[in-house]
Amino acid sequence: MINYIEYINETLKPRIAENEVVIDLFAGCGGLSLGFEAAGYKTIGYEMDKAASETYNKNLVGECFPIKLDIDFEYPKADILIGGPPCQPFSVGGHQKGIEDARDGFPVFIDAVRKLQPKIFMFENVRGLLYTNKWYFDLILTELRKLGYIIDFRLLNAVNFGVPQNRERLFVFGHRSKFNFPKPNSYKVTVGEAIGDLMFTTPPESKFFTPSMDTYVAKYEKASSCINPRDLYANKPARTLTCRNLAGATGDMQRVKLKDGKRRRLLQREAARLQSFPDWYEFNGNETRRFNQIGNAVPPLLAYQLALALKECLQLKEHYSAEEIIENNIQPNQILTLF
Repeated sequence: MINYIEYINETLKPRIAENEVVIDLFAGCGGLSLGFEAAGYKTIGYEMDKAASETYNKNLVGECFPIKLDIDFEYPKADILIGGPPCQPFSVGGHQKGIEDARDGFPVFIDAVRKLQPKIFMFENVRGLLYTNKWYFDLILTELRKLGYIIDFRLLNAVNFGVPQNRERLFVFGHRSKFNFPKPNSYKVTVGEAIGDLMFTTPPESKFFTPSMDTYVAKYEKASSCINPRDLYANKPARTLTCRNLAGATGDMQRVKLKDGKRRRLLQREAARLQSFPDWYEFNGNETRRFNQIGNAVPPLLAYQLALALKECLQLKEHYSAEEIIENNIQPNQILTLF
């Protein structure tokens, strides 16, 4: 069995070998871009959070610009567009204001597709976009199809792609050929494989639950009819890591239960590994900002596999023009018969 830590440390090293350039919008600390650089693509990032942008620049080959994007922005030429438009308006934990929320990044993303006309694009978002906010997702797809793209989308759980965490997100690809999503793995990497060397230790930066926090968690679990305490278990993948349960003292906080019964908050390096960031990846900013960067990121190991699938699509000989796609209303399930 491959050692998980050694695998991510080596596999996710940037290895720029392709001619195509990737633009990453709302790039965060570089989770998506790291996966794409490991697959051979040079990236250019845009991220308004200064600390996250500094993290990107510290670790990746490409440059990230700390800019707040708007629809007047002019982009450099690029063949591939990726990104994670801000999802707060559609997250279950948010107020779900959608298009009325100023944090909505989709108008900017669609504008970038219109201006760049990339060979292929991809965006990631929360699963709620397929359910409560399906009406808005349909609007987004309509606008993107008008630009001459075949759209494939799927809910993917990172745990099925070597990431030791149950994390379900929506991934959408726009292309002019045929796209196949990466195949899931049958083997699930566990918390123990990812942080077993750390999870029962107490380094100087450790933060322990106070008696009042222990009492609060016990009440929270009783009120929510929690059968198993929400600690991390070495023999299972983790539950979803979020900004809220990493950086905040909440009832569902990510934590380790030590052998003496005490609970310790998750360490930054533990959180990073559970998100599949290599040990050499360094995060900028104060503790809260670092945890927010980790919690917001697309797991780089999943991003890497998506980048390889994207590369296969680009390398196909048969490609439609935007006009052919629009005129014939070509859909994904028609591709095999038309080629």
